[in-house]
Amino acid sequence: MQAIKSATTVAAELLDMKSKIGEISAGAFADIVAVKADPLNNISTLEHVGFVMKDGKVYKDQITGGK
Repeated sequence: MQAIKSATTVAAELLDMKSKIGEISAGAFADIVAVKADPLNNISTLEHVGFVMKDGKVYKDQITGGK
């Protein structure tokens, strides 16, 4: 969890952008990735991203059967 936080919420705090990046909320940038397994059990799961959304647009979707 520490590795994931360092790439998201901690990085947002260091960049003084806590309310805009590193979180999923109204008004924040919509950059989201998803994987099929729990990365807390195996961090290498993040090497195989199955879903990518940037600025609200889906670029890759191998999770739900989309793009």
